[in-house]
Amino acid sequence: MQDANTAMVGNEELNGEIKSLCVFSGSRVGENGRYREAAVRLGEMMAERGIRMIYGGGNIGLMGLAASAVLQNGGEVVGVIPEFLMSLEVGDPGVTELVVVETMHQRKARMYELSDGFVVLPGGLGTLDETLEIATWKQLQLHTKPIVALNIDGFWKPLSGLLEHVVSSGFAHPAMPGLISTVDTVEEVFGAALDARAPDREILLSHLGGD
Repeated sequence: MQDANTAMVGNEELNGEIKSLCVFSGSRVGENGRYREAAVRLGEMMAERGIRMIYGGGNIGLMGLAASAVLQNGGEVVGVIPEFLMSLEVGDPGVTELVVVETMHQRKARMYELSDGFVVLPGGLGTLDETLEIATWKQLQLHTKPIVALNIDGFWKPLSGLLEHVVSSGFAHPAMPGLISTVDTVEEVFGAALDARAPDREILLSHLGGD
């Protein structure tokens, strides 16, 4: 198994086509029914477009709803889950393929390897961890894959505010928040993924030699 850095070396930009999307999402469904609706609709639309879903491998929460929607509509789903979470997150044997790894680091690296881009649904610490790490890799010029946050009822507005605060406090380049595209509806996800631009190299270079 490659580590994260090895897995990312040599990644090329998309050529106007997305065949696989990694979905980061909660292991709970949340209090707002619109989160559940969005997860199901995302799965339906991915299946309609022939886009394979890559995700964390559980059959619970928003992740389970999205995966089930893809499968029920004839699409393909690949779950990636560490051995120790197989029972806790109820690793889903009904997916097209279930990849069992040893560690959380290997999980993220493998999901990255299998994906042309990333969609972020509402979620908790795990979702934040996955999103911020993949955005950090993008800032470091290790990949150019799109990252799209689905901002259902403003769920990701506080994160956008935090990123702007990081910039205004002098800890990041002004273009850093643009590493993550934000949309309000499922229907906007696919266009945003295709339209996402490679990050400006200045986002990385501005950190070098700074205070």
